[in-house]
Amino acid sequence: MILVHICCSVDSHFFLQKLKKVYPHDELIGFFYDPNIHPYSEYYLRLQDVKRSCKKLGIKLIEGEYDFHNWLKCVRGYENEPEKGARCDICFDKRLEVSAKKARELGAEFLTTTLLTSPKKSIDQLKFSGEKIASKYDLRFLCVDFRVGGGTTEQFALAKKDKLYHQDYCGCIYALSKQRDYQDKLMDEMFSPISKQIQPESIEERINLYKKVYDLEEKDIKFEIVRESFLNYRLLRGFLRQNKEVIPAHIVPYSTTKRKFVKFKIEKNIKDIYFANRENIRLIKLSKYNQIINKNYKNIKELIYNTPSYEDEILLRNKIDFNIHSLSTILVVEDIEKLAKYELYLESKTYEDVKEYLVTFR
Repeated sequence: MILVHICCSVDSHFFLQKLKKVYPHDELIGFFYDPNIHPYSEYYLRLQDVKRSCKKLGIKLIEGEYDFHNWLKCVRGYENEPEKGARCDICFDKRLEVSAKKARELGAEFLTTTLLTSPKKSIDQLKFSGEKIASKYDLRFLCVDFRVGGGTTEQFALAKKDKLYHQDYCGCIYALSKQRDYQDKLMDEMFSPISKQIQPESIEERINLYKKVYDLEEKDIKFEIVRESFLNYRLLRGFLRQNKEVIPAHIVPYSTTKRKFVKFKIEKNIKDIYFANRENIRLIKLSKYNQIINKNYKNIKELIYNTPSYEDEILLRNKIDFNIHSLSTILVVEDIEKLAKYELYLESKTYEDVKEYLVTFR
């Protein structure tokens, strides 16, 4: 029996098939143990896709504990280490130690890990960690290199063919932070709005997409996943003052300003849309908002904590603004004082991103 520590479906789908060919007479048991992955929603998505892959391959899968807080304690003091540095050594030891204990519990003779297939990982580091820990538990560590001879190209082609979830970072929060800094990109994986509205190209949106993928496969419906570039948006922080007092206000997606802090007055009212004298800001009353999107919110607090879908708010924006690509700020308030002095603090980010879509064939 070979216990195979699994990190993600893109690595494991290829690795397990190769391992079957090399060790055709050994039973393979998958063990998903990755407390380093953060946030939990990303862990959940990777686990679901590993389950899907193992089901396709007929491999038994066991899920380990998601003890993220213990993992944090293990790597404390190594937060700023680079990829393939000392933090990775500690991470490998932690995950392979728990995997080795599981292997002994199951009566396996061999231990290995799909991390060996990841082009972002050092095989030498994994070999050293794996052999050290395997010998401690009277196991043999299988350090197989399936990357050679075009293996990595084959791995990614196979993942694309079987429509696996292809994450774009290693998994831990420290590697993610460094990678996003290097790319000069927003770390939107760490955003979770209080409204629980599903943001475009968020992990939650990907979870919903891949749930549909699994459902389509179960029903044997043909589909494709296509990718498109688009302009993404995240609201970082914002509040509105009216005559020096903060008032409840909802900020509609894709609201942007040149400056973070803007003072303005109401200049005109056209069909219950109030135009400010600066920064192309628009205000609408909650009653107007309800009318446009066919809702019945009683107050702004209810709207903030139970916001409608992103798609509904984009439709609302398109009905208020004259340009479907508008980035003008739209604020929803309970009432509007035409002679009031308003102060808006708005910090938001628009950025180029890539989004996946499902196309079905019936």
